Amino acid sequence: MRRTPRPRGAGTGATRRRAREPQLTRSRPRGVVAATTGFLGLSSTRRAAVLALVVCALALTVAVPLRNYVAQRQELSAVSEEQRQLAAQVDELTRQRARLSDPAEIAAQARSRLGYVAPGEVPYVVQLPPAPAVDAGQAAGSGVPWYRTLWREVSEGSP
Repeated sequence: MRRTPRPRGAGTGATRRRAREPQLTRSRPRGVVAATTGFLGLSSTRRAAVLALVVCALALTVAVPLRNYVAQRQELSAVSEEQRQLAAQVDELTRQRARLSDPAEIAAQARSRLGYVAPGEVPYVVQLPPAPAVDAGQAAGSGVPWYRTLWREVSEGSP
């Protein structure tokens, strides 16, 4: 069984390459026109459609991570601002704690807020004279809310 040798380049990529090369045809008596089948055998319209699909796919692939990145940056800036505000609040509370750790400050707060007096002191309560009576029509026009007027009447015992 003897095989006959094949011609050189038969069945290799060389013939396939030659098949893809433009074929020269004579369509007009004066010129030679190259007849091509296009890239991958597609027409230019289909190539444009494929290119548009690839560009859209790439854009969508990039858009989601970019949106996530922007959202995380905004969230990071909001959290940083909140952290700055909380740090300022911690500083204020630390100063207040240091101020309230002084026994003299505690005694002053007890006197002003709760009315405490030290042993041996005589407490005095100063009562101011009652305000002049105001008509209901004047009270409504004076800009004082109704509940304050009611409270004043209840606390003073005025009808």
